[in-house]
Amino acid sequence: MNFIHIIGLCALLQYLFFGIQVGRARAKYGIQAPAMAGNEQFERAVRVHANTLEQLVVFLPALVIASSYWQNGITVIIGLVYLIGRFIYWRAYMADPSTRAIGFLLTVIPSGILIIMGLIGAVFKA
Repeated sequence: MNFIHIIGLCALLQYLFFGIQVGRARAKYGIQAPAMAGNEQFERAVRVHANTLEQLVVFLPALVIASSYWQNGITVIIGLVYLIGRFIYWRAYMADPSTRAIGFLLTVIPSGILIIMGLIGAVFKA
């Protein structure tokens, strides 16, 4: 079983889930496309979805590259922290955007660690 691929696919499923939340908020608050504003809860859902895409651009390649040099166990654990961090970010941002810091850090720090792991692997293990 390729746990790295499972983590990567779960990150994509999580992104799709957040996109569905945008659609649900659009319907709930009567925000007609193509409008991207008009209700604070809708705008929060949009922001979570957009920020998740911004994070995926860094996370997914870093996960794959780091996993090619390091034991999958450690990269899987780091990937799980990322996924949990994204859910914490989503819950916090939807409740009160000022409380999103922990979720954000649990997303950015794992991505940074994976980048460093990938760089070390590429330079010293290649």
